[in-house]
Amino acid sequence: MLVLLPPSEGKASSGRGAPLKPEGLSLPGLAEARAAVLDELVELCAADEEKAREVLGLSEGLRGEVAKNTELRTAGARPAGEIYTGVLYDALGLATLDAAARRRAGRSLLVFSGLWGAVRVTDRIPSYRCSMGVKLPGLGALGTHWRGAMADVLPEAAGDGLILDLRSAAYAAAWKPKGEPATRTATVRVLHAPTRKVVSHFNKATKGRIVRSLLESGAAPAGVPELVTALRDLGYVVEETGKPGALDVLVDEIH
Repeated sequence: MLVLLPPSEGKASSGRGAPLKPEGLSLPGLAEARAAVLDELVELCAADEEKAREVLGLSEGLRGEVAKNTELRTAGARPAGEIYTGVLYDALGLATLDAAARRRAGRSLLVFSGLWGAVRVTDRIPSYRCSMGVKLPGLGALGTHWRGAMADVLPEAAGDGLILDLRSAAYAAAWKPKGEPATRTATVRVLHAPTRKVVSHFNKATKGRIVRSLLESGAAPAGVPELVTALRDLGYVVEETGKPGALDVLVDEIH
């Protein structure tokens, strides 16, 4: 099983670890595309703070994020699972998983990123600010920039098991499973059962809990039908929408 996750907008500080080693990141087939984004992002942020803030879509209060990007090559690096924070990652609680579940997380979870393309939660990266929706002056829209490299690398990373796609739309645009992999790809929409509406915070938290439940249980569904069974066995209310691979998870309480 490969679980595709969005990053978090906010991130933990880089800390005092050893700096980034790009050659040590997973999915080495993305190395050239990563280097292109890293080079332009650092150069942009070092040359013109105001332009960088505009390009990155940062408010005045987030001006410090520009300075942080200038130090990406020298800042301390930490496992991506510690860098990404926010509602989904709080609910996932990687740090509190037992050893077996953490090993499964290292193998199964792939976090998409405007800067790195995609990384595993064990990959060591610095804290940064660069969403997939950014258009860099030289490279253009990052979603478009990543598509070619992703198309070559991600099918191999997905292997022959289930692909559980929990990304937001901006990150899903960077790679969409096609052909045979698409037939074993599941997407999940979380609905507040009484209203049948999506609530953003609720949606993220529930997706984090779903991933945690799967990791803790050791479930390894081979396809969408097996995922439906696994989630129901774990106590989730799951409905198949009629669209291939599209599932609704219904939850009564918003928390």
